[in-house]
Amino acid sequence: MYKLRMSIYKEILLLKRDMGGLVILFIMPLCLVITITLIQDSTFKTATDSKIPILLVDNDKGNVSEMVLKNLDSGSTFSVITQNNGKPIDEAFAKEKVFNGDYQLAIIIPQNLSSGLKAKVDSNVAKIMEGIDTTDSIATKQKEQETAPKEVRLYFDPASQTAFKTAVKSTVDKMISQIETKSIYNAFTEQLGEESIAAFQQESYISFKEIVPVFKNKAMVPNSTQHNVPAWTLFAMFFIVVPLSINIVKEKNQGTQIRLRTNPVSYTTVIAGKTVTYLIICMLQFFLMLGMGMYVFPQIGLPVLELNGTFLLMSVVALFSGLAAIGFGILLGTMAKTQEQSAPFGATSVVILAAIGGVWVPVFAMPKVMQYIAKASPMNWGLEAFYDVLLRHTTLVGILPLLAALLLFFIVMVAISIIYDEKKRAV
Repeated sequence: MYKLRMSIYKEILLLKRDMGGLVILFIMPLCLVITITLIQDSTFKTATDSKIPILLVDNDKGNVSEMVLKNLDSGSTFSVITQNNGKPIDEAFAKEKVFNGDYQLAIIIPQNLSSGLKAKVDSNVAKIMEGIDTTDSIATKQKEQETAPKEVRLYFDPASQTAFKTAVKSTVDKMISQIETKSIYNAFTEQLGEESIAAFQQESYISFKEIVPVFKNKAMVPNSTQHNVPAWTLFAMFFIVVPLSINIVKEKNQGTQIRLRTNPVSYTTVIAGKTVTYLIICMLQFFLMLGMGMYVFPQIGLPVLELNGTFLLMSVVALFSGLAAIGFGILLGTMAKTQEQSAPFGATSVVILAAIGGVWVPVFAMPKVMQYIAKASPMNWGLEAFYDVLLRHTTLVGILPLLAALLLFFIVMVAISIIYDEKKRAV
């Protein structure tokens, strides 16, 4: 036990000699999580709190185009522009402006859309009414009219993301469907001679409601902070691979490791000392990030990090995630011969593990092959454990498989390091 304490003391002295590097281990993750959360939160607010200006070319001049304009303008998403310098815009102008990036979207309503829709609906309703026995009591019948399908054209800025295009298409399609439904109701009303259905409600009979978890009678809706703090805390903890591996390489190149081995100290004790020291740093990083999310984020306009009684389990996940990061750093430092090998490889490998582990892009959005590869990333195990505890409110039993995987990863990394070191010295 005395040897372990001395080994830990040695690591602390080494870290104290590089206070700048030690400060970076804490300051850089904070800057990272603040920057990412600000970007994502401001992007979300931009998409929900402010309207996106779009162009609308009305070639129809009928009731359908009026309803489209009304629905678009009354919503919280778009601000519709139909004129330029007091004159109605045309399709050529809209196309040029959108393709130049001045606007995100232009909607082109074709000519005779209202009259064509009415004629088509009346024709279909007349066909249906012909099969009803009461058709004799109907004074007049609408003659069947053949109309060609109309096409509402959408122009998107070439830089627009696929998610935005999909959302717009879905919104326009739903709006057109509601207009068609109302036209059908009106056509049946005219055929049956009933009262006008001016009070017709466009709201769908079937609606959707999101059910979120409830904690102490309060709905818990995940926000950008709850997604980003665990993810980038994990990223920061794994970046400890770089200073840890550099530390081990320095000891080998400066002869410190040889002097240690001349004393009755095993390599396992040296590794244990590094593990304890850097695990303390990982946990300090974790607590600092939590404090940032809980107390600093609200002061700069970001959502507060609400733990809702998950602090203890979150700390357990952080402990095992830190062990996995340290195990990887020990293996890298043991195998690397120079700092030029350990530093770039360590930084690059952590970035790759984060990318395939779901820190940057959700795993479900990846191709099938990458989804399988993501399951092999220790960052994915730690991230899923954090999300299970914070967002899904899973118990300790539920995250045991993930914790076991992180612990096993640490054991395997350290075991390989010890075996490699012993074989290298035997040669």
